[in-house]
Amino acid sequence: LCAGITTYSPLRHWKTGPGKTVGVIGIGGLGHLAIKFARAMGAHVVAFTTSESKRDKALALGAHEVIVSKDAKAMEAQAFRFDFILDTAPQKHLLDPYILALKMDATLCSLGIPEQFDFTPVLLTMGRKNLSSSGVGGTRETREMLDFCSEHSIVADIELVSTSQINEAFERLEKGDVHYRFVLDLNKQ
Repeated sequence: LCAGITTYSPLRHWKTGPGKTVGVIGIGGLGHLAIKFARAMGAHVVAFTTSESKRDKALALGAHEVIVSKDAKAMEAQAFRFDFILDTAPQKHLLDPYILALKMDATLCSLGIPEQFDFTPVLLTMGRKNLSSSGVGGTRETREMLDFCSEHSIVADIELVSTSQINEAFERLEKGDVHYRFVLDLNKQ
């Protein structure tokens, strides 16, 4: 529920949908759901990833396009293209290429909340661009999200972990080796 409403709420608030181009930075626990939601809302979805090896998975999740963010030329080609960018990456990264990718009056919403933001503030003035964030939604919006998930067959991609694997799961979590979401199965040892 948490990853779902955390990504659904800003996509809904900033009215993503048909005719909108939405970028999703990161395709992990939050990002994979953001891609599914934005696609189901009717937006043109572009996934940003640091790794070419994640291209096929991002496309399978519903992205129309995948941009490898380490490719400077590919990033430059995104200038003034996006109506909304949802940043789900928790680690510190340079926001400048993404701010430059926003259209006039567009928003970059950070959900990953790194320890520190790295960007050039003057870039926000080039087209009244907005940098924002979002927390989880309320009860009404969570119900709406669950109905939307049911209507569009959206589920989180999970990996079941037995109680005997809990220490290994924590180690993998610290290494960033989680395939979207861990779910603890209390019925398995």
